[in-house]
Amino acid sequence: MTNEAITLDVDDDSDVATITVDRPAQLNALTVDALEALGDALDEAEKAGARALVIAGAGDEAFIAGADISYMVDLSTPEAQAYAELGHRVANAIESFPAPTVAAIDGYAFGGGAEIALACDFRVAAERAVIGQTEIDLGIIPGWGGTQRLPRLVGDETARRLIFLGERIDASEAADIGLVGEVVPDDAFDERIAELSRELAAKPAVATRAAKEALDAARDGSTETGLALERRAWAGLFGTHDQREGMAAFVAKREPEFK
Repeated sequence: MTNEAITLDVDDDSDVATITVDRPAQLNALTVDALEALGDALDEAEKAGARALVIAGAGDEAFIAGADISYMVDLSTPEAQAYAELGHRVANAIESFPAPTVAAIDGYAFGGGAEIALACDFRVAAERAVIGQTEIDLGIIPGWGGTQRLPRLVGDETARRLIFLGERIDASEAADIGLVGEVVPDDAFDERIAELSRELAAKPAVATRAAKEALDAARDGSTETGLALERRAWAGLFGTHDQREGMAAFVAKREPEFK
C-alpha cells in the first residue's frame, strides 16, 4: 500500500509490516487524510498477516510531531468531536492490533504523535528523540487517548506533570519514567528496530496473540469510560479563547496570550 502521506511495507520473509508517516517536511504531522490512511494501513497490515508491526516517521527529525494544528485552529466543537473520534479509532486499532506493535520514535513525538506511540506495545526511542504531551500550550488537552494511557505507563502524578506543564522530555528521561522501554544510539536505531521486530515476528503467533489479549484484559475496565470523557472534554475546548489563541499563535510562530 502507498498513500501520499502513509506507506505500508510488508516484508514477506519476516512478516514484519512497517507503516511510515511520510510527511518529513511537516515533521510527519497527521492531517485528517493521513490519519484516515493510517487506519486503512492498519487494516491492510492485519489482512496481510503481519506478525509484528512497526510504526515510524520518515526522516530523522520526527516520529510524528502531532496533529495538524493549522486544520484544528478553527474547528467547531462538533468538528473537534469528530476529529477526536477519528484519532481514538486509529489509536484503538493500534492498541488492539493482533500482533505486537513497535513505535520507532526517532526525533519529535509530540501531542497526537506521543499518543500514537502510547497505543503501541513497545516504544523504542533514538537518543535524539524528544517526547511530550504538549497540547496544554495550544489551549487543549490530549485528545487521542493520552489522558488514559499515559498514567498507566508513568503513574498519575508524573502524567499530570507532563500534561499540565506540556513538558518535552528527552529519551533518557522518558526511559527513566517508563514512557519508553529502550533507548538506542542514533546510528544503531534502524538496525535495532529491525532486529526487535524480526524477533517478535519469529515468536509463535497464536501464543503471542493470546498473551497480548490477556495482558490487555488486565487493564482497568473503566478505560473506555475515561476515553469517552476525554473525547468530550477535548472537543468542548474548541471555540474557547485559549484554544483559538494557542493555535493561532502556533501557526503565526508567536507567543500565545492566554486568558
